[in-house]
Amino acid sequence: MLIKFKSKAAADVLMYEEHASRILDLLHKDHKLGVITAAETGNAIKLLEGEITISKAHIPSDTIQRDVLAHHGEDGDDNEHEHPEVVSFSSRAYPLLEMLRAAHAENEDVLWGV
Repeated sequence: MLIKFKSKAAADVLMYEEHASRILDLLHKDHKLGVITAAETGNAIKLLEGEITISKAHIPSDTIQRDVLAHHGEDGDDNEHEHPEVVSFSSRAYPLLEMLRAAHAENEDVLWGV
């Protein structure tokens, strides 16, 4: 399922719910319907930037390696498949972070599920 984040300060941001859930959980927000008020944007930016910093400090998890081995085999044979490209948390979070920054600068809310 997709979540569409909206703000008068920026273009809409679409995210899969499974990816947005980490951010919304961090901000203690409901996944289906919610708002980050203009007053909350400053704190939301700090929390999200902190989570991005933490995620960049960790190497890819064993789960990713296990998935790669299951898909490509232990000997590295790609079985004529494309090599997987891991999309980092910071890359997924960046558009929403930019929306939050714009909303903070223009004193606007960020909404979803409406």
